[in-house]
Amino acid sequence: MSGSTSSRTRYALALDLVDDAEKIAAYEKAHERIWPEVRDHLRSQGVLEMEIYRLGTRLFMLMEVDPQAYRAEAMAAASKANPVIEKWEALMWTYQVPTPWTPAGEKWVPMARIFSLRAQPE
Repeated sequence: MSGSTSSRTRYALALDLVDDAEKIAAYEKAHERIWPEVRDHLRSQGVLEMEIYRLGTRLFMLMEVDPQAYRAEAMAAASKANPVIEKWEALMWTYQVPTPWTPAGEKWVPMARIFSLRAQPE
């Protein structure tokens, strides 16, 4: 987790892509307009905003959630219970690989915030 306010909590997460130009292009194409069920699932779990950035094969996700509605464990359980979300995740995993620091069996992993301008003294 990298920061929070009373109405939003922000998470910064990392994941890698397969080092293949065609697969990277396909991954980006899939994110131009995600499946409506995926969009609705994210929103129903308290995700307010999500952005993904790429540098080479490294992905960076910035996710803002409603801290009153979002629970990572509940979202994971809801994902496993939804066949459309499972299908999306299986498709995405054909493009993705864990980072060298990702624990076995995990995918997107939280990044540690090491700097905040707002936290600097005046």
